[in-house]
Amino acid sequence: MSLIRICLRMTIPFIALLALVATQDRPPNLRDSGSVVVHRAAWVMGTELRLALVAQDERRGQEAAEAAFAAVRQLDDILSTWRDDTELQRLNRAPPGEVVRVSPALGALLSQVWRWWRETGGTFDPGVGPLVDVWGVRGTLRQPTEDELARALGNSGLRQFEFDPTRRNIVRRSAGAWLDSGGFGKGAALRSVQAVLRASGIHAALVDFGGQGLAVGSSPEAPPSGGWTIGVAHPAERLVPVRELVIRDRSVSTSGQSERPGHVLDPRSGRPVPAWGSVTVVAQDPLVADILSTALFVMGLDDGLRWVSGRNDVGALFLILRDGRVEARWNQAMEPFLKEKR
Repeated sequence: MSLIRICLRMTIPFIALLALVATQDRPPNLRDSGSVVVHRAAWVMGTELRLALVAQDERRGQEAAEAAFAAVRQLDDILSTWRDDTELQRLNRAPPGEVVRVSPALGALLSQVWRWWRETGGTFDPGVGPLVDVWGVRGTLRQPTEDELARALGNSGLRQFEFDPTRRNIVRRSAGAWLDSGGFGKGAALRSVQAVLRASGIHAALVDFGGQGLAVGSSPEAPPSGGWTIGVAHPAERLVPVRELVIRDRSVSTSGQSERPGHVLDPRSGRPVPAWGSVTVVAQDPLVADILSTALFVMGLDDGLRWVSGRNDVGALFLILRDGRVEARWNQAMEPFLKEKR
């Protein structure tokens, strides 16, 4: 059995883990059309990237998959903070006050990072490196002292960096400050995959990258104007779907605390976000979906709904845990993607 299965009739459980399920490896209508489904998986950027590509033939599907993997590895060479030889890590290790000129690729990405930091009022802030350290988010979670937390918070935030997007110059102000790509790296990588599939002539695909999904075109069993059925999981039970979405040419990202309690930090307070539920965001740009699912979860239900209520470019579904029950709220832009409206 393949590592990836196309979702045809079954719901996909989705939160932090995206399970892609199929009734069979090659549906009958694919045989009739001459198309094939190519299943590939690779471990990149510290997680598994799984592809299910509907291609004209096996060779074209395999070539598109290899191109997608190569694009993500190339981005990992820029963004990874788990290695010492990447561009972002060299920036993070530069002496305070030293001007670092970044590449056009990193400069363009950081320009968007700064934009969303401002637009979300700091609820999205990749400058949380010192907070990640003090809470032990990358290893064993710990409870810092108030003094430790105050020092980490003082060294955190994009305010600790001076960035000139025109010249692509960036300066660290504090020796403890560092940028964590965990809040936007997967979205940026899926955007690269999206571009590669488009250039390769792949018109239908389902991609899972460590829990964030990308749906291209329509499932082979759906009508041409259809999409892919994706399930949104219970906020506390990630394998139990409670809602269904139908997605086409969009990315879906969910943020919550079920996968690892305490790993989502509020950049404003420096403390973990309470496990109040989850937020699922649907957007054309995978980077936006990645960023905003986290930002809206940090904002919380009331502030998050207010922030997203006037946007028609981003759908947001809020699942709230109350007295053992799950309540759902969403903005108007989410309506077209809800398979069942209750």
